[in-house]
Amino acid sequence: MAVERFVIVGGVAGGMSAAARLRRLDERCEIIVLEQGGEVSYASCGLPYFVGGEITDEAALLVQTPASLRAALNLDVRLHHRVTGLDPAAKTVTVATPGGEERLAYDHLILSPGAAAARPPIPGLDHPAVHTLRTVPDAAAMRGLVQAGAKRAVVLGAGFVGLETAEGLCRQGLAVTLVEAAPHVLPPLERELAWLVRQELVRLGVAVRDGAAVTAIEDTDGRALVRLADGSAHTADLVVLSIGTVPNTAVFSEAGLATTPRGAILVDAAGRTNLPEVWALGDAAVSVDAVTGERRPVALAGPANRAGRLVADAIAGTRPARAVPSALGTAIVRVGELTAALTGANRAGLEAAHVPYTTLHTHPIHHAGYFPGAQTLHLVVHLDPATGRLLGAQAVGGAGVDKRIDVLATALRAGLSAPDLIDLDLCYSPPYGSAKDPVTMIGFLADNVLSGQTVLWHPEDLDWAEREALILDVRTPAEFATGHLPGAMNVSHTRLRDRLDEVVAAAAGRPVAVLCQSGVRSYIAHRVLAAAGRESRTLSGGMLTLRAWLGAAADERLVTEAVR
Repeated sequence: MAVERFVIVGGVAGGMSAAARLRRLDERCEIIVLEQGGEVSYASCGLPYFVGGEITDEAALLVQTPASLRAALNLDVRLHHRVTGLDPAAKTVTVATPGGEERLAYDHLILSPGAAAARPPIPGLDHPAVHTLRTVPDAAAMRGLVQAGAKRAVVLGAGFVGLETAEGLCRQGLAVTLVEAAPHVLPPLERELAWLVRQELVRLGVAVRDGAAVTAIEDTDGRALVRLADGSAHTADLVVLSIGTVPNTAVFSEAGLATTPRGAILVDAAGRTNLPEVWALGDAAVSVDAVTGERRPVALAGPANRAGRLVADAIAGTRPARAVPSALGTAIVRVGELTAALTGANRAGLEAAHVPYTTLHTHPIHHAGYFPGAQTLHLVVHLDPATGRLLGAQAVGGAGVDKRIDVLATALRAGLSAPDLIDLDLCYSPPYGSAKDPVTMIGFLADNVLSGQTVLWHPEDLDWAEREALILDVRTPAEFATGHLPGAMNVSHTRLRDRLDEVVAAAAGRPVAVLCQSGVRSYIAHRVLAAAGRESRTLSGGMLTLRAWLGAAADERLVTEAVR
């Protein structure tokens, strides 16, 4: 039997996962990995932390080398080999190598070419101070600038890598300006949670310019001058370009490979492309969103590693192949003392896909309140208003964020409804959680909403509440004085039963929009009003959510007064 040759274009997470799995399945086959860079297996997610000084040894970023891969798995890894052409009829690739151009035949071709940093048409983007952070040499060059005495940095893009890089540079003592063209930092995060992240960035000393577009980069005595559309200008020794990626697929699409208009490779559930014996995975390949059905790349290491294994299984055919799973996009980032994490769809994705949803906000503590060190979690969960199916979840807080989002990601993958969360048997001990875990509490709230026991209003309904309802604030007078909505009536929830007639008279037939600090006391008041036959709604997440939703406008919309 002839020995089959597998050629894999690109290493790192996806390509190396496929290569390693193929070798474990077939000891006889020939596996050649073509990597255009100088490292085939490195910790790309660790690069910002190397720049920031938390990872001190550059060698620690290198997971494997060609020599180690040859010794352990008999892989033929060729660095500085860039594929410049593909002939699917002849089943060959053309490769630019250090020794000249070569033509390499294959039986099976796996494409994991990754993506390059997007470079929008900004005048001056080729300034020497502008750097990207995609490879170990990128990180080493940036670390070198910091160690050489760089004082000011501008980070363009406040996505995950942009936030990590901005925090790292701030840790190194640089004055950092973070620029984001979208209305808020970390655009996949909902605005009421993104505000919390923004506040933490400001606390760290980062100057945040969200909703700001870069118009030009100019030279000023060797330094970069970054001009924004609002007229401001920011001088920098280092400009970090982190505004998205573009799939490295042009050479393959020219050969007839089917791609999206933005260059992502179209694949089926097993990773097959439209070309015979050509497969694709990783940042350059399309994934199907598990909630909305949107087809887009998901640039995350976990999905790429899993896809590499599953594509190898499908090619080898030694066992029933499992489909590459649809994407949930589960991701997490540390910003100072906060953690932000998400899974599933956000509002923007749901609305673009015309998926109906309702949103729940809660602000539980991450472990038992009587145990020292309890920290607040801010949770946002989207669910189908008819079936209760979980659609997405996000959280920001100190400790415990990762645990809750991982549980909710598992529930999403399992197809659970939000009320099913009540039945999860989660571990409990005071240092780790509560008997009613924050995930369990989401289940309780969802069950109440779906059954009609709880009727919610949301921050986006504020104009309705101010125009058509009596706003009833059931916090204490002292809390009320720290900031309340204009015209709101203040009756503490513990006094509502005694003052019910007064509230009914003030409502004058209008619905009652109830709120408190986090949504717990307003729910109690809402049930009191419902028992009295009065139409009412309780603000999802209370004043904590409303303030974060309003963001910088909160001080203008809310009234403060002396404590009565």
